[in-house]
Amino acid sequence: MAGKPDFTEQEWEQLRKGATGAGLLVAVSDRGFFDTFKEASSLAKHLAGARDDASQLVRDLASERPGGFGLTDSPPEVEAETVAALGAAVETLRSKAPDELDAYRVFVLQLAEAVGKAAGGGDQPEAGAIAKIKAALD
Repeated sequence: MAGKPDFTEQEWEQLRKGATGAGLLVAVSDRGFFDTFKEASSLAKHLAGARDDASQLVRDLASERPGGFGLTDSPPEVEAETVAALGAAVETLRSKAPDELDAYRVFVLQLAEAVGKAAGGGDQPEAGAIAKIKAALD
């Protein structure tokens, strides 16, 4: 099992940014003021719940504060940076911890889907964002 100590600082940031970005990408895909609070709460709850995951990698990721993005990042920036981070994370896991790749994929997808459902979602923009996340994780 791999955890945070097994990765460089840059690799860890890509893993973290990919996960956080997946939730944020879904949230910004269909913006609504009150929806944002529900989605942020859902992201936090999902991370808290993942602290007991079987995967050490997922536990380590869930134990950190979400990050990698600023308040001024535009939706296109969030999308581009998330897709790039997820691609880099997948490559890192393939080379350094292939046994953790599936756990990472499941964690990221469940996080994105939880955020999408938080505000009664499931509409086209959110489904499109989740499709982009799935493609980046392949």
